[in-house]
Amino acid sequence: MLIRPRRNRKNPAIRAMIEETTLRPANLIYPLFITNSNIQKEAISSLPDLYRLNFEGLCIEIEEAVEAGLRTFVLFPVIEESKKDKIASHSYAEDNFYLTYIRDLKERFPGIVLMSDVAMDPYSSDGHDGYVENGEILNDKTLPILGKMAVAQAQAGIDIIGPSDMMDGRVRFIREELDKVELEHVSIMSYTAKYASAYYGPFRDALDSAPKAGDKKTYQMNPANKQEALREADLDEVEGADFLMVKPALCYLDVIALLKENSNLPIAAYNVSGEYAMLKAACQNGWLDYDKAMPEMLLSMRRAGADSILTYFAKDFAKLYKSLL
Repeated sequence: MLIRPRRNRKNPAIRAMIEETTLRPANLIYPLFITNSNIQKEAISSLPDLYRLNFEGLCIEIEEAVEAGLRTFVLFPVIEESKKDKIASHSYAEDNFYLTYIRDLKERFPGIVLMSDVAMDPYSSDGHDGYVENGEILNDKTLPILGKMAVAQAQAGIDIIGPSDMMDGRVRFIREELDKVELEHVSIMSYTAKYASAYYGPFRDALDSAPKAGDKKTYQMNPANKQEALREADLDEVEGADFLMVKPALCYLDVIALLKENSNLPIAAYNVSGEYAMLKAACQNGWLDYDKAMPEMLLSMRRAGADSILTYFAKDFAKLYKSLL
């Protein structure tokens, strides 16, 4: 035989020399759940080895993650039920611990990048990402609330605003609100193709943010649709997004690839809670090897075209990567 592809696989040095896809801690964003509790870390039953963290626990976790090689973090707040209302007013209130934590973290860890979550559901008494009236999620009444939330987060020190609500026109509205207060340097990572997925369950357990009635199918995308993601991407680009995100990641690798091929913006993928939980469960049962299966899952997202990946595996991967250097 003249052609033998195996010659290019015959030893580790040659395999590394022609490796097409690389994965480093710098590609990862670490999502963290935060509380205003006296408890430093509280286990989440549906997310093994992940915790709700108060400020002390959060600082310890970030310090360990930075030591492992991570630099970018996204914060998700667990809000007391008594603080929730129909207009998510606590999201931009001065006494919101989320905003206080952002300010304090930027002082304590000046070299890190912080990303926020912009959606009503953690703060809403209805549990939806938008304003609810007579059972309907009203798009245009939601936008001013998201704008106030985004400005408050940016003023506190957030580097990247993350609108996850899927309301029409929210990227432009937030961009204009930020620019009005001279925060034009703050980036927007839009949840561009966020699907109405069954894989969000553990996340909603962690934040106690499930809808009180109905579902999110009138604003999150139909899992059957791919071309629709291009329309969302086109809109987000012209409205001022700096990054485009696909959520979830594992079941939507084709969508990640589609956006990568059709956009000049960086593409992010959210390796969501259900994807994390199912791999963790399989590994804890001895069905899969964690140190092999976890990097392979993340590598598939990079290979599909994700420039960055939001993943609960971030710290574990960073530690593994560091140990192999």
